[in-house]
Amino acid sequence: MVAALLGVAPPAAAGTRCPAGAGAGTASALGDIDGETRLGWIDARLSHAAAHARLYTWGWGIGIAGATVGNLVPLAFVAREDRVDWYVGAGTTAIGVVPLLIAPLDVVEDARVLHAGVLAAPPGDDVCRRLADAETRLARDARNQEDGQRWWLHVANVALNTGVGLFLGLGYHHWGAGTLNMVTGVIIGELIIYTQPTETIEDLRRYQQGALGIEKLSLLGASWGGRF
Repeated sequence: MVAALLGVAPPAAAGTRCPAGAGAGTASALGDIDGETRLGWIDARLSHAAAHARLYTWGWGIGIAGATVGNLVPLAFVAREDRVDWYVGAGTTAIGVVPLLIAPLDVVEDARVLHAGVLAAPPGDDVCRRLADAETRLARDARNQEDGQRWWLHVANVALNTGVGLFLGLGYHHWGAGTLNMVTGVIIGELIIYTQPTETIEDLRRYQQGALGIEKLSLLGASWGGRF
């Protein structure tokens, strides 16, 4: 339990040595750490990152869904010619929730599959094979989080919301509503991008350098009598 909170894994008794796999880097320090410890560290870090990713997805999903409903409620109280402003507002907010639900961060599924495999592994199972799979998942999840903050996403966000503003302004001469939709849309879109979890990127860097914090765990283990 303490190990999971620290993001490290307890040293394995077997001391299995495994080669560096996909995304593992070439740090000599990594090769000195046994395979069970490396596997446990990746399992703990991906599980931690997955919890944050789920919170991010559901937090924004619920918030955007609420904003969509909020744009539809006033339809019963506004003039017919103004309803398009609220329809467009609801439509653009609904667009924001789609990527969150149909394409959640890869770490959510990877952490689940990896942890299930760790728990189900029989005694004597090939540690190095499971470690290679874990390293592949760690590298993939870091790349996925990097892709979620690429420059073109910012450009797409501004372009989409500018288009919404021009649609209301040029199409219906509702420049006030168009400007409001554009500005709020850009701000919310940027917040979604900037608040996306990125911790797996740093986890991959630490792993590649062999900086797993094992020495901290050893000191803590000594103070606890070596029991967790």
